[in-house]
Amino acid sequence: MKRYNEVVSNQREFFKSGKTIDVNYRKKYLNSLKNTIDKYEDKILYALRLDLGKSKFEGYETELGIVKSELKNIIKNLEKWSKPKKVSASMMNPLSDNKIYNQPYGVCLILSPWNYPFQLALMPLIGSIAAGNCSILKLSELSPFTSGVVREIIEEVFDEEYVSVFSGEADEAISLIESDVDFIFYTGNPKIGASVAESAGKRLIPCVLELGGKSPCIIDRSADLDNAAKKIVWGKFMNAGQTCVAPDYIIADRLVFLELRDKIIYYIKKFYGENPIESKDYPKIINKRNFDRVCGLFEDKKLIYGGKCDEEQLKIEPTILEVYNTDEKIMQEEIFGPILPIIVYKNKNEIFNIIEKNKNPLALYLFTEDKNFEKEIIEKVSFGGGCVNDTIIHCTSEGLPFGGIGRSGLGNYHGKASFDAFSHQKSIVKSKKIADISMKYPPFDERKFKLIKKVFNIL
Repeated sequence: MKRYNEVVSNQREFFKSGKTIDVNYRKKYLNSLKNTIDKYEDKILYALRLDLGKSKFEGYETELGIVKSELKNIIKNLEKWSKPKKVSASMMNPLSDNKIYNQPYGVCLILSPWNYPFQLALMPLIGSIAAGNCSILKLSELSPFTSGVVREIIEEVFDEEYVSVFSGEADEAISLIESDVDFIFYTGNPKIGASVAESAGKRLIPCVLELGGKSPCIIDRSADLDNAAKKIVWGKFMNAGQTCVAPDYIIADRLVFLELRDKIIYYIKKFYGENPIESKDYPKIINKRNFDRVCGLFEDKKLIYGGKCDEEQLKIEPTILEVYNTDEKIMQEEIFGPILPIIVYKNKNEIFNIIEKNKNPLALYLFTEDKNFEKEIIEKVSFGGGCVNDTIIHCTSEGLPFGGIGRSGLGNYHGKASFDAFSHQKSIVKSKKIADISMKYPPFDERKFKLIKKVFNIL
């Protein structure tokens, strides 16, 4: 614990120096980070291949490219976002200057996961630096090759008193969470997220939690089934299903179930071939423990397609199951692997009942051409974010905040939302003597009472 406290103490002293308050200082290091990432591009993509079996294309599409885009966007807009924002004065204090200042928290702890070990480490770190904080980054020990490259990049760009890196076992994460930090950003599963929130809450430390959940994919009878199948296969089996916003299960209208099933199988074969396990474009499961867990989730009698498990390569082929009720084991927790259950519905009310069993999903996907149905789902169902007639893609938009609700998370980030997440909005009113309202001072009489009522009725 002494080591962690020393790092926090050194970072706090560095933060007090005021260097990170300077927007140009932040931009200098963000640019340096961007240039260093460019230099390490091949090494990053190779590490992702070693940890998760990702092709160069998928590694760039889902990790490296997103981080580069985020850096470019934040560097471009940081000066504008950092300026105090002027807001209108109140009737009780006319002619005053009212501004919102963005104040960094201080020392921020970022705990990143293994499934997107580059993207989900760097994205929140970029937000923390942009907002003017010092940062401690805890990388996952389950993705050692990528974590090692990230460490190299960070140590080349930053002094430890500004950004430091840890990548030990779970006990190290616990020690860091319990250290004297000012803000915690956690990405991972809801169970650990709840523990992080409890620890932060006891010390009144603000936190952002990016969790998961069972994200449904609804297909109604008006949907373009070919488009739906293509987008579902792309979004679900990317990273072998180890994606927090992957479609976790399908809720399909009974009238389109058979055609949808056949089209999903068609696109699995088109994307990954007759034997996906041998495809160089199809990733692997992160480790043996997760491989065994996912293989234990399906039974042959429910199998529609797939089901092969290759322990040597840690690959599970894309697998489609038919599920008859929400009480089955596979519907009790987030799958986080390449298994796609399909539940058939007869009427719309069943959709809401099914989702309610695993409420507050991180994402929801809807395939429909019915505008009224689209409006009903978006307005009635509580979820973090999602897409209509697509999957996953909402996470890549720089203008859209990303985050969960309830069981799937707390707070948002990406783009401007990242800057806001790592900043406290401090409100300041600068009054002018000439505009002082005398009636607000005692003694009070009936005339003043009537006057104050009139003032507030005008507002």
